[in-house]
This record gives sequence, structure tokens and C-alpha cells, in this order.
Amino acid sequence: MNMLVARPISARRSTDQRHALVAVAHVRLMMLMLLIIAGFLLVIGRIALLGLLGTPAGAATLTINPVVRGDILDRNGQPLARTIEAWTIGVRPPELLGDRQALAGQLAALMPAHDSAWYLDRLNMKGKFTYLEKHASPALVNQVHALGEPGIVFAREPERLYPQSTLAAHALGYIGPTATDPRILGRAGIERAFEARLTDPRLRGQPISLSIDSRVQAAMESELGRAMVSFKAKDATGVVLDVRTGEVIAMVSLPVYNPNKLSGTSIDALRNNVTQSVYELGSTFKPITMAAAIESGTVTSMARRFDATVPIKVGRFTIHDDRGDEQKRWLNIPETLIYSSNIATARIAEEMGKDKLTAMFTAMGFGERPSIELRERAGPIWPTYWGNTTLMTTAFGHGIAVTPLHLANAYATLVNGGIWRPTTMLKVAPGAAPAGRRVLSEATSARMRQLLRMVVLLGTGKKGEAPGYRVGGKTGTAEVAGAGGYSKKANVSTFAAAFPMDSPRYVVVAMLNSPVGNAESFGLTTAAWTAAPVVSRVIARTGSLLGVTPDMKRDIDVSDLTPLVWHGAGDRKNAE
Repeated sequence: MNMLVARPISARRSTDQRHALVAVAHVRLMMLMLLIIAGFLLVIGRIALLGLLGTPAGAATLTINPVVRGDILDRNGQPLARTIEAWTIGVRPPELLGDRQALAGQLAALMPAHDSAWYLDRLNMKGKFTYLEKHASPALVNQVHALGEPGIVFAREPERLYPQSTLAAHALGYIGPTATDPRILGRAGIERAFEARLTDPRLRGQPISLSIDSRVQAAMESELGRAMVSFKAKDATGVVLDVRTGEVIAMVSLPVYNPNKLSGTSIDALRNNVTQSVYELGSTFKPITMAAAIESGTVTSMARRFDATVPIKVGRFTIHDDRGDEQKRWLNIPETLIYSSNIATARIAEEMGKDKLTAMFTAMGFGERPSIELRERAGPIWPTYWGNTTLMTTAFGHGIAVTPLHLANAYATLVNGGIWRPTTMLKVAPGAAPAGRRVLSEATSARMRQLLRMVVLLGTGKKGEAPGYRVGGKTGTAEVAGAGGYSKKANVSTFAAAFPMDSPRYVVVAMLNSPVGNAESFGLTTAAWTAAPVVSRVIARTGSLLGVTPDMKRDIDVSDLTPLVWHGAGDRKNAE
């Protein structure tokens, strides 16, 4: 018979201790495994985070606290300027440990924009820090970091990006340091004009909405650029302006530049010719003179005629018309504009007198810099002496120079009911347009709409027509003024227009400086053949985008003026 034998107490105690030790070992092992798993997850998470954010692993960094600029949007919310984070690669020469010659070769292999001599020069600099690359990708930063040189440092800095490249470059401007100021500030355009607002930390996240419509801007840049190349012009400008609010819908100055890459950009390309350059704009001034004559009571009847049979001799100057014999006659008011008569316009100005004409020029803003937020604004070249010759020639745009923006604003005033308003680069809320000031009566403005429409229907502006959009406007071809006088071989060709003339919404101005005639223009360089077609194409491309529906059955009523026009004149190719 088996009998149970009790274990000694010491044996049971030893067994319990072994169990306790095993349990403790299990707990420690589990804790170690958890720590290993946590560390592994941390590493994986870190790698994933770096992969998502583009942050190179283990990169030595340079601590900076830059100002973050606000975004700039077009009127429809499309980004024109943004601030993004970008990697930079720099070097602290005193902290370099390895062979600098070998390191320079390695850097040149990874960043071939410069050769090894360029990198060696920077590695041997006496200063404490210099940049090697300011627009580095995360992959490049990882490759450079893998070289293992502690003297190479990396930083994540805000970078100004213009996602539309050259689009609206002169309106937007650019940022950067100067030779005398190392700070990164707005140096031109909106970036400069709204520096305080763009860098105010309290307004971070509140972008600036411009009046610019990027679609219209792109169309104007495209058409104007095409004409500039085709006619080999020195430069070109274009403006689209809302006549009711003064908003600049498009502002184009050519040649253009890329604000993302300013290196190598010429001074000419940086210049905003819309607001910084002044030109004698020729016959585009004639409607302004005519409006002054009507408004002042100098001209009370559209049927009144002025002698254009022979040139006018004033001192040593002769005012003449480059017209056929059929137009060397007494011209009434519509004919004076349709045939762009210098002689008839000069006679009207002479009768009107200096005070009334200069009062109109002043009211149109020609006596001061253009009214707009941009800092890059040129003052007009205003005659210092108003003799009879000056009075007559300024009436048709010679002897007085203004910016293309001045002209666009004046045409908006001519057609919008007679109200001059300051122009603006900012989007205007509905109903918030400035009141402006009255320059012309409603009746005078209505008459100018008729006359400008007739210039396109019957006169020098025919090639500016855009079917269905009821365009009205005026050509202007002026000899280029220089130190030695006026050039007989170069001119400034301009077409200033508005549409639709039965209810004007927009002014469109295109100007080519020193175009060269080609087969398309039959060798001619006048505005009728160079600038007017640009406006026609821009309106045809953008009219619907701007909310103007083309309608072939609508038009402004000019029936009371049509009988005044002699229809025997031919369509001459040398029209302005």
C-alpha cells in the first residue's frame, strides 16, 4: 500500500522561489520586448514621418527664425505667390574636419550646378557660414548628409514661390536683399507695396486678394508677347481695367522676368512699363481733347466742320495729316476722329485754349503719378511752356508723355459716365467702389461712346473689332522721342479701347514700342496694324470670361452721327 509522504518545508520554499524568479524573468523579458517594439515603432514612425514631410534623417540643422509672408491670390482665389518650406544646405568652414579638396569634388558630383572649384572656394572661406544650395530636395539633403561632414549644416527655411512662374510678374514684384540692405523684403510690385501687411504675424493666414484675373492676364501676356516677337518691338505693355471700379484686371509689361529666379535678369525686364515708363501716346489723346471741347462748350454740334485742307504752320513746325486727297477738306467732329486728323484736332484745341485743355488733362490725372498702390510709378512729362505750338500738338498726343495706366484710366473716364476713379490692384467688394470725381457729364460720356464706336466701325480702329463685343477705341502712332529729337524710323503704336460700348465694362490698352513692319502688316508699323489686332484677340478670348456675352444683334445707336460721315473715303493702309 502506497503512502503519501509530505515534502519538507524547505523544498516547497525552494520551488516557490524558482517560480518567482521565472515570473520576474518573464516580466523583464516582456518589458524588454515591449521596449524593443516601442523603439522599433518609434523608428518606423520617424521614418514614415520624415518620408511624409520630406525631412532628411539625422541632418545637422541651422536654427533660423525667418518672417513668413502671407499668400497673394488673384480675384478668383488662384495662388500667385505662396510661402513654402524648403531645405537649404550651408557650410561652416571653421568646423570642417575632412579633406576639403575631396569634399568639394563630392559636392560637385551631387550638385552639378557648380564645379568643384566653386565649392572649394566656399569651403575655404574665412567667414563663419555660407550657403551651398538654397533650393535643395530632401533626397539631396540626405545624400549630402551621408558624406558625414559635421561642418555642413542644413536648415528648413520659408521660401517664396510664384507658382505661375512669370505670370503677372510686374504686378506681384519680388523679394530679396539689396547691396545696402541684407534683409529679405519686398523689392517691387505688391510684395513691396504691402510689405507690412504681408509680414504682419497677426494677419498670418489672411491672404491678399488682387484684382488681377489670372485667365485674362495669361491671355494678354500671350497675345502681346506674340505681337512683340512678330513685330520685333523693343518692349510692350497691356492693361485691362474695370471702368466701374478702377480694378486692374490685367497688367502686362514685356520683356518679363521670373520672380522665382532673378539671377541674370536685366534692368529692362524688371521695369514695369505700365506704371514706370512714360510715352508720347499720339492720337489716343484726340478723344480726350474732343471730350474737353464738348464739355467746355467749344463744340456744341457734331456737324461743325474744321479746316483740314492744308497743313498748319506754327513757327518752324508744320502740323499735317498723312491722308489721301479725299480727306483734305473741312472735317466734322466724327470725321476728325474717324480719319484721325491732326490738323482738325489742332484747330479745335486752338479755339478751346490752353486753360480748358490743361484742365481736362489735369482732371484725367495726367499732371501726377498714376494713382495706384504700387510704388513703381513715374511722373508725366508735362510741357513747361504752353505756347500755341504746344497747345496744338498736345491735343493729338505729342509733347506730353504719360504712362499706359494713365491712358487706360482716362478712357475708363470717357466711357463710364464721366467719373474718374483711382486704379487699384486689390479686389473691390461689390458696391464698394470709390465714389471718384466727376470729370465729364453723362451726356458728354454718352457722346464719346458713340464716337469711339464709330472709329472702330468706320475708321482707323477697324482691326480692333471683336465680333459681338461692340468695341470702341482709338489708335495712336507717335514718333519715338529721344535726345536728338523725334525718330523717323521708330514709333510707339497704341490702341486704347473699351467694350461693350452700349454698356461699357472694361478698357483694354495695348502698346508696342518701336515695332518693325512685317508681311502681316504689309510692312507698316502703325497702331491700326500692330496694336489694334492685339486688343481684338484679347477681347475675343476673355470677353465671356469677364461676363460679357457676345451678341451680334446688339450695338450702340450711332444713327444720329452716321449721316455726317462722308463714305467716299477709302480704307487706307497707312491709317493710324
